[in-house]
Amino acid sequence: MNASDPFYSQTPHLLQSPLWGQFKAEFGWEAEVFRSRDAWAQVLFRRLPLGLSIAYLPKGPVGLNWAQLWGQIDAACKRRGAIFLQVEPDLSESEISPDLAQQFQGFNEEPRTIQPRSTILIDLRAEEGELLARMKQKTRYNIRLAEKKGGIVRETSDIQGFYQLMRTTGARDGFAVHDISYYQKAYDIFAPSGACVLLGAYQEQQPLAYLMLFLAGERSWYFYGASDDTSRNLMPTYLLQWEAMRWSKAHGASVYDLWGIPDASTEELEEHFTQRNDGLWGVYRFKRGFGGVVTRSAPAYIKVYKPLLYRAYLKFRAARMAD
Repeated sequence: MNASDPFYSQTPHLLQSPLWGQFKAEFGWEAEVFRSRDAWAQVLFRRLPLGLSIAYLPKGPVGLNWAQLWGQIDAACKRRGAIFLQVEPDLSESEISPDLAQQFQGFNEEPRTIQPRSTILIDLRAEEGELLARMKQKTRYNIRLAEKKGGIVRETSDIQGFYQLMRTTGARDGFAVHDISYYQKAYDIFAPSGACVLLGAYQEQQPLAYLMLFLAGERSWYFYGASDDTSRNLMPTYLLQWEAMRWSKAHGASVYDLWGIPDASTEELEEHFTQRNDGLWGVYRFKRGFGGVVTRSAPAYIKVYKPLLYRAYLKFRAARMAD
């Protein structure tokens, strides 16, 4: 595939881009693209011992009449010894229809997704004044406070500094951090074409926080963010998000995806976010202030080729999540 491919007019999700396939190939996955007359899909295969693999189709297929693809994909899964194929469509829960079920004949619905199922989407088509007006008052105040305290945001290639603060953030908030090579490779692959930017928030040349942003067509995604422990009163992360929205808008994005909040109803989120700090609840408390809309994706769909091995895989995954 290339940028002139007519399918690209449909603005596929970043996780269906050739660059994402190239990136994941650096970490043990192999991407294979399948085409029909009206659709295409990039499937990631992870090799396992004994000629086995797992197959994963994130945020796709792209196009129409997906059922035309399954014969090709099914043959490849069997050839590669896939234990299962998991598909996570690039659709919101509100877009689920009987027609979608027809597209997934032979699959079972799987509520557990690999990518975050719930997120907040910000419509960037409004003027900047309107974007600010949609935010919570406290969020607008924190953006202005960061500017008043001398905070500035600029593009940077300082992956080392970003990684140091990622480790700080991971230790503070209790989440796992990839090795620095993961972030460096993501930047090296996506940044040259303008599909990624690393933004840093500074005060008097001192880095306070970083944000790694990805862009594909009319959508941008906030995947990775990091901040230090000592300057949080200067509100650099608020200014970073605002500048990420402005950067996205300036580079043609109409939607900014804040990527990942607790998988709960809007009512439950609003009822409990002030009391809960576990998991993504603290993240939600921060992200909700930027004026977006809570959106839940369609469930995953799964086809199991080797049931006994699949049950063993589920036990292994449950044990890892419990650690």
